[in-house]
Amino acid sequence: MAASSRGGEMASLVGLSLRRRVISAAAPSESGEIGLARGKNTESTGEGKSSDADAVYRVGDGNRRAGEGKGEKFMNEEERGDGVGKGESSLPAKFVTRVSYPAHRRVKESPLSSDAIFKQSHAGLFNLCIVVLIAVNSRLIIENLMKFQYGLLIRSGFWFSSTSLKEWPLLMCWLTLPAFPLCSLLFEKLAWNKHISELVVVFFYVILISMEILYPVFVILRCDSAILSGLALIMSASVVWLKLVSYAHTNYDLRSLHYSIPEGENKSECPNFDRSSGVSFGSLIYFMLAPTLCYQLSYPRTTCIRKSLVIRQIIMLIIFIGLMGFIFEQYINPIIKNSQHPLKGSFLYAIERVLRLSVPILYMWLCMFYCFFHVWLNIIAELLCFGDREFYKDWWNAKTIEEYWRMWNMPVHKWMIRHVYFPCIRNGMSKGVANIISFFVSAIFHELCVGVPCHVFTFWAFMGIMLQIPMSTLTRFLQQKFESSMGPIT
Repeated sequence: MAASSRGGEMASLVGLSLRRRVISAAAPSESGEIGLARGKNTESTGEGKSSDADAVYRVGDGNRRAGEGKGEKFMNEEERGDGVGKGESSLPAKFVTRVSYPAHRRVKESPLSSDAIFKQSHAGLFNLCIVVLIAVNSRLIIENLMKFQYGLLIRSGFWFSSTSLKEWPLLMCWLTLPAFPLCSLLFEKLAWNKHISELVVVFFYVILISMEILYPVFVILRCDSAILSGLALIMSASVVWLKLVSYAHTNYDLRSLHYSIPEGENKSECPNFDRSSGVSFGSLIYFMLAPTLCYQLSYPRTTCIRKSLVIRQIIMLIIFIGLMGFIFEQYINPIIKNSQHPLKGSFLYAIERVLRLSVPILYMWLCMFYCFFHVWLNIIAELLCFGDREFYKDWWNAKTIEEYWRMWNMPVHKWMIRHVYFPCIRNGMSKGVANIISFFVSAIFHELCVGVPCHVFTFWAFMGIMLQIPMSTLTRFLQQKFESSMGPIT
């Protein structure tokens, strides 16, 4: 009889609990009773689209005390392992584990729905993609090595051969590039001491920076050099050109600031101005070696050189350079040699060649990015104790083309903002015009770095960069229109 009475009491309590759960949230809940409390519904306003807080069942403290008085064990939702989030109150274990306990208690969206897909972690899917990429590419590598017509295609003279000695004019040109910064130091010394006027300084700088970029171009075009050698020289010359422009522009601005401040005022209160005049040989040498394109009087510095880090980065540099050589010789070069001219074959054949080249070129570009922007620049920064090592941002999360160009190459972006974009704004130009001028300067250097080493000027690189302007407008429009469901474009 005692057992039956306890069973009847339990059944009546469960029935009462289930009846109470369907009562409207507007009804007041008694102390010690199980009530239904609803969270604020935000779906109608479009804010907080996650519906995890829309309907939550709660249990009063009186019921807990009553259960505890009878020696009953309480179990919250997390202990049940049903995936309910935090914030759920507890229920007696004997009710939660029963078959009649509701399995569906709140309004929820599917994890892959548009309202919930970007509000959760995708680390598991990312790891799955990595596993799939490793498996697929491992099969392609093994298949490529097993083919009779391919095999291992790394040549013995890939790194150095007797033909490399014929390119000594390019090496001599590269060794003479430091003469241009020394000339700029002489100009600045004369300008700071007021031996020459600012107009003469500008005239000398126009001649100097023009010769600095035209001299390597002339040497590369006159010599029948390899593409890789020509690319290395024109890239080095472009870096020196950008540094010279920054050096001249910054010193001109510092002189203007120095002469505009009255003698009685403290010049040290001005930002980035810690001495009254003059330039030094040491500051110029540090700037030309530092992993930055923007000149300033002082840089954030670290306290010491971590030798172990430098050794690790050098090892990574060697590995990735070898990997890039393997990708080019094993995959890119054979496809190009075995391909017909794009205008002679069919359209589908050209599309197939492009798609076949897209994967190894993508891997080549990613290796180049990691090798240069992360490994090489960090080696230089560590050896020079250069503190600001934000050479790139998370461009892989960029949602527009404009964001991508602001994040993937921070040294060039900071140079463009400082020496092209902001001066255009200060001279009364609109932001759109300043943006077009910035892309125009970038397009010229892209065309130089592609056309000069290849000895071909087709202006494809120039037009490709200029087309980024309408692409930026289009992706910005799409981002604003589909802001809630549009992820990174990269």
